[in-house]
Amino acid sequence: MHPEDLGKIVVRMKKLNEFLIPFIGLKLGKHQFEYQINKAFFESFDYDEFESADIKVSVVFDKKNTMLELNFKHKGTIHVPCDLTNEMFDFPIKGKLKVIVQFGEEYNDDNDELLILPHGEHEINISQIIYEMIALSIPFRKVHPGVKDGTLDSEALRKLNELRVEEIKEENNNTEDNIDPRWDKLKQLLTDK
Repeated sequence: MHPEDLGKIVVRMKKLNEFLIPFIGLKLGKHQFEYQINKAFFESFDYDEFESADIKVSVVFDKKNTMLELNFKHKGTIHVPCDLTNEMFDFPIKGKLKVIVQFGEEYNDDNDELLILPHGEHEINISQIIYEMIALSIPFRKVHPGVKDGTLDSEALRKLNELRVEEIKEENNNTEDNIDPRWDKLKQLLTDK
């Protein structure tokens, strides 16, 4: 491992320390945690799919005798380019996730909703869970709301509308010329009844 890679890991760990929950000192019952997520959080995971982020995450941490139950909710916006027009806009996102934490022989996070921590662990880092929850709530296609309601005026959108109209005209011309005459005979059977 190169020294600069090690330095990046150390910086990442320092940034994500606020997401460490030392559950050994918590009483049984529910505990509330709030986090404000911005672009720096995602940069620590080398994720740069948007310009900025403003997302509030709330976690209800329920400590029970033999397990932990974590209920995550997030809501906010990411600043992204529209996939159709490339205009920047604030795209709203939200989601929730429930994770059960049990204790076993070794660490296992194969299941999205069940996390196994080794016996003797005394804290849990929830940054990876928050990262995955938010990243998976971002849809593949992001369209500016002005495109949907017709209020956005951009050169790219005008060009797309021009091209779409031409395609429809061409499609109508082709379908009329290429009708198989056998269909006309079948249509006559339906109307003769």
